[in-house]
Amino acid sequence: PSDIPWADAGALYVVESTGVFLTIDKASAHLQGGARRVVISAPSPDAPMFVMGVNEDTYDPATMSVVSNASCTTNCLAPLAKVIHDNFGIVEGLMTTVHAYTATQKTVDGPSGKAWRDGRGAHQNVIPAATGAAKAVGKVIPELNGRLTGMAFRVPVADVSVVDLTCRLASPASYGDIKDAVRRAAAGPMAGILGYTEDQVVSSDFVGDSHSSIFDAAAGIALSDNFVKLVAWYDNEFGYSSRVADLLSHMFSRE
Repeated sequence: PSDIPWADAGALYVVESTGVFLTIDKASAHLQGGARRVVISAPSPDAPMFVMGVNEDTYDPATMSVVSNASCTTNCLAPLAKVIHDNFGIVEGLMTTVHAYTATQKTVDGPSGKAWRDGRGAHQNVIPAATGAAKAVGKVIPELNGRLTGMAFRVPVADVSVVDLTCRLASPASYGDIKDAVRRAAAGPMAGILGYTEDQVVSSDFVGDSHSSIFDAAAGIALSDNFVKLVAWYDNEFGYSSRVADLLSHMFSRE
């Protein structure tokens, strides 16, 4: 990246989307080429992490030249988790994302450098997989650090994924109370970030949806007033890319 003449091209902001340069040190090579800021479009082990609608106000241009836009799944989960935690408190929770296949997977069975089943054919299988998306919520909502974890199922779908958040609430709430809280947030402070639907939707209905997270009010269930399963859809490509653009715009506004 240091060999790319960003200054000559007039590029002030660079989106690092190779999936290779994920640390501050590696992504900072873009700065040597003349860029002013770098946004990593993936989770980073050390760069400050931002989820629009959740913690973008903590961005500090004086100290942050390289930042992370987190993952598409964290962008789906964090806004919903924030609304639930702010209104009712999350004691603990488990997340499952049923996730469209991505470029890291194999078209047919092949070797994998991580878990063996990660190398199985993406188009032919439902594949259990690891994800740090739920734990990453603790980085953007510090109060939830250590309270959430999760896993993924990679499925033979090209685009659109769905999060299942099962959590224990600190304050009792009916499912109707939860729907009302999410509906208010979607129409107010999280408009454009968090969506809300009561329609009988399926995954393809969300292709091209620019929201980070769309709460499916008809799909969630409650075992009791303290134990609930909540469902939110996301276009893991277009929705996430929309937030990258929003983060760039937010950073520029803080210059």
